[in-house]
Amino acid sequence: MISFYDKRTLNFLVIIFLTIVTVNWTFYIFKESVDLYFLVSVIVLRCLSSFILLRDYMASWRKSTQKTFLRKVFINIPVFLIVAFSFYGKIRFSLIFSEFLFYVFLINSCVYFYWYITNKSSVSKTKVAVIYGAGAAGTKIAQELSATKYRVKYFVDDDTSLQKRSIDGKKVLSKVELQKKLLSSKFDLLVIALPSVANSKVKNIYRDFQSDFKQIKIMPSLESILQDESFMSQLKPVSLYDLLARGSKSLDKKTISNFIKGKKILITGAGGSIGSEIARQCMKYEAKQIILLDHSEFNLYKITEECSSYNTKSVLCSVCDVESLKNVFSDYTPDIVFHAAAYKHVPLVEENISKAIKNNILGTKNTIDLAINTNVESFILISTDKAVRPTNVMGATKRICELYLQNIEPKNTKLAAVRFGNVLGSSGSVIPKFEKQLKKGGPLTVTHPDITRYFMLIPEACELVLQAGAIARNSEVFVLDMGKPVKIIDLAQQFKKLSGMEDIEIKITGLRPGEKLYEELLIDEGDIRTEYKDILVGKKTFYDIDKLNKDLNTLLISEQYQQIKLLKQIVPEFNHNLNR
Repeated sequence: MISFYDKRTLNFLVIIFLTIVTVNWTFYIFKESVDLYFLVSVIVLRCLSSFILLRDYMASWRKSTQKTFLRKVFINIPVFLIVAFSFYGKIRFSLIFSEFLFYVFLINSCVYFYWYITNKSSVSKTKVAVIYGAGAAGTKIAQELSATKYRVKYFVDDDTSLQKRSIDGKKVLSKVELQKKLLSSKFDLLVIALPSVANSKVKNIYRDFQSDFKQIKIMPSLESILQDESFMSQLKPVSLYDLLARGSKSLDKKTISNFIKGKKILITGAGGSIGSEIARQCMKYEAKQIILLDHSEFNLYKITEECSSYNTKSVLCSVCDVESLKNVFSDYTPDIVFHAAAYKHVPLVEENISKAIKNNILGTKNTIDLAINTNVESFILISTDKAVRPTNVMGATKRICELYLQNIEPKNTKLAAVRFGNVLGSSGSVIPKFEKQLKKGGPLTVTHPDITRYFMLIPEACELVLQAGAIARNSEVFVLDMGKPVKIIDLAQQFKKLSGMEDIEIKITGLRPGEKLYEELLIDEGDIRTEYKDILVGKKTFYDIDKLNKDLNTLLISEQYQQIKLLKQIVPEFNHNLNR
């Protein structure tokens, strides 16, 4: 790379050399002696113009476009006008104008020759690319692609004002026009250069063109791009995360900021997928202090390291240890509690029923009770769609936690639970499982060809958790709008295609004990929407709190073989016999 000072010196030398050539040649053609004062004046003015106008000396000739050539013309027009006025009556106007034209031609010829040598002859253009997005990002990508093996053939844009135009000699097509071109032509790479567009649009573009290009790549968010001068280095293949991401449509960042900013936040299960993302979000919204609590040393260490620059406290503690938990509340006096601590993996919970009941139910009860007794401002429980008409122990324990939260006397504490489906990328979720299976050469395992699940990205879910916490008033169970359920087998097919390994087998293994074909988010269709269309409020289920406490005490001290029956007594809709 040429440094700033090298570029400046080189620019001086090129201007001086070419001006000497053009001035001498023009005077020779007009059969006049060279006017040294004219020569020096033109050199000085051209150097000043190059530095003052458009910082022309910083432009890369290797990435030249039509704008580069036009810039050379524009920055020399003021020089021509000044020289023509200054030497009026001394040197013929036709000579001055001819020299100007000759110089512009020569400088642009040098630029073009350099561009041709560095791009055309050094790189074999063996592949053809199309850029979806004719804005600034797409133009920058086209410039950077010029130094690679790809030749940009077309731009595509949905903006009708850009269609039919050309950018650096490449036509801007509509989506329909590109589809017509694809009937008779083949292209290698599609770059979706729309860094600020909604995920739904990326999904639609991918769906429309996935079979027509060997590769489809996208640009990351605008925020990521601003951190790096090179756009090409940040292009990434389309992933399942991109195709399943929805983006929150009803996020009220001001309300969230008012809820979090300046508060002390306690996060239980802080080392888990949800807990750690809530910690990141709380840092973004400027919490006063974040207390990270987890009983896994490794997970707590990871999130502690990640948040090391922030005002955090890390506590190695189980939510089942009520005495240690009391000390946490008394030592740190949190304003808000996010309770994400839970055993959530269905098969493991089925094999460890007593421990899961203790951790999920007793741990939640301990945390809610202490939050109320210490006048915590808000308590938010992370729940799950598996709590709706549960068919496994994990879902039943979460439903009991919801019941306890809805029926305990909250005193001065605002209580709320937030229920949502699967989050992409969390430990044990389907995509990391597929990735591990792919590394081993397959097969990708799916339990049933018709099984569906709701999906949401972890950051999307956690932002809505914060939103729900901010509007909580009366022990609500909030339900996140997860969009449409996705067939897992379709997900596996997409994963194969995106990985470029379409020969990998998909194996149907059969439903596991307690596994539903589909999950539900609502217990009662009478559930209502809030002012935020991505968040609903479930109808309250009443349960005598004294009876519930008595039932829970019995449940916690019972033998495992009795606990399933007791779970069903508390949650009558619990069907543990499914797939057994």
